[in-house]
Amino acid sequence: MSLVTLISDIGQHDFLVGAVKGQLLHSNPSLSIIDITHQLPPFNFPQAAYVCRSAIKNFPPGTLHLVLVNLFDQKPEYLLLAAHNGYYIGCADNGLLTMILEEIPQQVVALRLDKTIPKNTLYCAQVFARAFAEIEKGKSLEEIGDASVSIQVKNALKPMLGNNWIEGQIIFIDNFENVIVNISKDDFETQRKGRGFKIAFKRDEVIDRISETYADVPEGEKLAIFNSAGYLEIAINKGNAAGLLGLQGFSELQQQSPNQYINNRLMYQRVKIFFE
Repeated sequence: MSLVTLISDIGQHDFLVGAVKGQLLHSNPSLSIIDITHQLPPFNFPQAAYVCRSAIKNFPPGTLHLVLVNLFDQKPEYLLLAAHNGYYIGCADNGLLTMILEEIPQQVVALRLDKTIPKNTLYCAQVFARAFAEIEKGKSLEEIGDASVSIQVKNALKPMLGNNWIEGQIIFIDNFENVIVNISKDDFETQRKGRGFKIAFKRDEVIDRISETYADVPEGEKLAIFNSAGYLEIAINKGNAAGLLGLQGFSELQQQSPNQYINNRLMYQRVKIFFE
């Protein structure tokens, strides 16, 4: 039984998620389909990359990952199917693939779309379903698609570095309103070099130690932790860090200005760590 994960910005208020699963099962009724999320906000590539990257790395080799995010950034002539580190990713050619992987995929091919068929989400799901079925039959990517494709490349959002500091951006706010910053534990330790530190953010708030669990501080107190994905998280024990500390992943202005979303000019709040 093959595993397929499904990640999208479709939402769950209509039929589309179920219909996409139906298209996948048409090609292979024995697929085991696992929902990661369908609540990714449109056009927020750094957040989508963080969620996809953090989920994908936990699945066994051979898993097929279908990423239906910002499918129609441009009118598509083809879709992408990549193989990387033993798993497969199907997605649009919109730059998200390289943001997820943080590098160029080891193999990638274009899945050409029929010009006579309307380009909608369900047709894209059909194309991916057929490609996944071919993988199950043992075909190579070169047999399934066009390996000569030149893909869009976008770089993952990385922290800024200085001799005595590292500055990251808030890329995600989880269901508990804990705030995730794009500083990994490896980034932190490499830049820290054994020194003391202060994590500074809005309202002159400062944290000077890394906790192992939320319970390391009294209820209502702020803390910093490296989450299960390995990224810096600012939280309040049994509280709402995003609301109480005035933190957000992008400004309200962006929420009210879709043209800025479309151009990917997101204004991220920053968190800076000073080493001393």
